[in-house]
Amino acid sequence: MYRAKVNVLLIDDDTIYQFVSCKTLEATGHANKIKVCSNGEEACRFLEENMYNTNELPDVILLDVNMPVMNGWQFLDAYQSLKANLVKEIQIFLVTSSMNDQDKEYSKRYNCVQDYIVKPLVREKISDILSHAVPV
Repeated sequence: MYRAKVNVLLIDDDTIYQFVSCKTLEATGHANKIKVCSNGEEACRFLEENMYNTNELPDVILLDVNMPVMNGWQFLDAYQSLKANLVKEIQIFLVTSSMNDQDKEYSKRYNCVQDYIVKPLVREKISDILSHAVPV
């Protein structure tokens, strides 16, 4: 069965992780466009600039929690205000090195968060996420 490829927004400040993740995303064969932002503020700006552009908006966001400028929690707070104006539904996955149970519990406060995943994000998990995402 053919599945359409999905757009991915990776929000993470670690340049090595960005590189490895992009290569892994490409290797799954499920990713269409991959946009990388180094913090939540940059990602919010990207979403605001493209809120009516379904071709540019992501279907999936892979979000780190611990970042400078605007961390993952601050991004999620800002996203709550933005999402009503976005022309498509976006699935958000927290991908973090934090194994803190409090962080995992805190993530449940955001109904836009699909899952809390502890790094590293392996190819099989990325493939599973992207193959089940529904591009609009």
